[in-house]
Amino acid sequence: MLNRVILMGRITQELELKTTQSGISVLSFTVAVDRSFVRQGEERQTDFIDCVAWRQQAEFINRYFGKGRMICVEGTLQKRSYDDRNGNKRWVTEVVVDNVSFTGEPKQSGAGDSQSSYRDRANDYAQKQQAPAKPAYSEPQDKPISIGDMSDFGDFEEILSSDGVPF
Repeated sequence: MLNRVILMGRITQELELKTTQSGISVLSFTVAVDRSFVRQGEERQTDFIDCVAWRQQAEFINRYFGKGRMICVEGTLQKRSYDDRNGNKRWVTEVVVDNVSFTGEPKQSGAGDSQSSYRDRANDYAQKQQAPAKPAYSEPQDKPISIGDMSDFGDFEEILSSDGVPF
């Protein structure tokens, strides 16, 4: 059996790290994920998927992510029930987060157009990558090395067995 979920989308609300009575960190949040298809004449649909992270994973997400930030989460799908204030049984389906990945988008800090600053940084990076790089290998030698010419390799000694095979 396999229960594995991988989602990439945007966090929909401000994050609020909570602590259980036993001192364990927990973070519940929702990820908005666009569907990959669009019906003709309609707008793209978005699914809102509840996620929960525990312990260090919760603290990590709270520290490095925020509302509107793109996030990639991996985890398992879990369904649980609870009784609301009126005594009614409620069911929740959520992703229990095992792993989180950055998507290459920087955390939004303060006011301003974070998308344009991201584009500026991406353009700077692309320009740096276009600079000619030195090859990671050495140029070929003018003189080919024959199998019998071992002097270029230092103090190695050629050892042959009685049948002429070196091993």
